[in-house]
Amino acid sequence: MGPADQRHLLRLALSCRKISAQVTNSGTDSIVAMASSTEQEFMTHYRSKLTTFPRSHKFWDAKIASRIGEKLGFRLNDIGISHLEIDLAEELSRPIHYRKMVVPFFHSVKRAGISVSGSEQLESQP
Repeated sequence: MGPADQRHLLRLALSCRKISAQVTNSGTDSIVAMASSTEQEFMTHYRSKLTTFPRSHKFWDAKIASRIGEKLGFRLNDIGISHLEIDLAEELSRPIHYRKMVVPFFHSVKRAGISVSGSEQLESQP
């Protein structure tokens, strides 16, 4: 069974400090690709948020989420994955301020040529 025949699930781990996206093979639960706001590229932004006064409680925003989606999309293209699924119930259970900040993430993944089933319903929710 090739990469195109397998189902891949996109999972997002969100907190006020970081956003992490991982793609797992649903058959084996193994991680096949991952991108996070704690990667070296985003450390200068993270450090700048740490040293500002008054302290910020959010260390990432929609722009960082978009860049992480772009990086994940490129990594998925490199390994030949063109379709992902999301757990819509899990994504809809997130607080609204997180849902609004991850919409650019899904747009970036799509711009990289990866289809994400379920993201349309997430984007249409208030």
